[in-house]
Amino acid sequence: MMASRNRPEETVARVDRLTMAFGDTVVQRDLDFEIVPGTIFAIMGPSGCGKSTLLRHMVGLHEPAAGRVFLGGENFWGLEQHDRNRLLQQAGVLFQGGALWSSMTVAENVALPLELFTDRSPELIADQVAFKLALVGLAGASDVYPAALSGGMRKRAGLARALAMDPRVLFLDEPSAGLDPLSARRLDTLILRLRATLGVTVVMVTHELESLFAIADDSLYLDPETKTAIARGAPRDLQKQSEHDQVREFLNTRL
Repeated sequence: MMASRNRPEETVARVDRLTMAFGDTVVQRDLDFEIVPGTIFAIMGPSGCGKSTLLRHMVGLHEPAAGRVFLGGENFWGLEQHDRNRLLQQAGVLFQGGALWSSMTVAENVALPLELFTDRSPELIADQVAFKLALVGLAGASDVYPAALSGGMRKRAGLARALAMDPRVLFLDEPSAGLDPLSARRLDTLILRLRATLGVTVVMVTHELESLFAIADDSLYLDPETKTAIARGAPRDLQKQSEHDQVREFLNTRL
């Protein structure tokens, strides 16, 4: 088990002795780590190791088989549902495919969380939507439907919706998946700019080494053989200095 280095109140999110399982099949066990404010934290590892499953546990979509998930210092799965909903409003999520409603325009997609979870006037919501679309470079796409967007634009539209509620932390599931190299680099640059502009913390699942090295301050490696986390640290440091061969091999693949 990897020891946590910070107290819960100093962290945006913390995982404590977490075991993830589907029935009797354990995906990962004894995960123990924290994410401090302002960092870009990457969850990495080979395909099938449980990266996206861990993200879903952290955003309230899967309940742990054992252990705890803290958001903002509060034990998420120990709360009543209305308090869970309150915590989730402090988190934004970009799913791998964007998860935009195809029958809604880009602006309507971004407005939806504000309409559901706030009592802001339509005018204030429209102002917030315009601001968030401008932040991600989609100021001219408010009336466009998702089907008319390129892959990179759909990712940015999903990111604008994830930012709608001014979250403390952004959870990104394979943000560069399916993008060409240029679009992927532009998305990386955008994530860095949002962190600098908004002070948001980013938790990112990825297997894209270029993104890992370009933007991640900290990372966690999930090992599919031992079914637990075996390395923690900046990707560049782990690439050279990890005591585990599989970690160094993973981080040196395709370079």
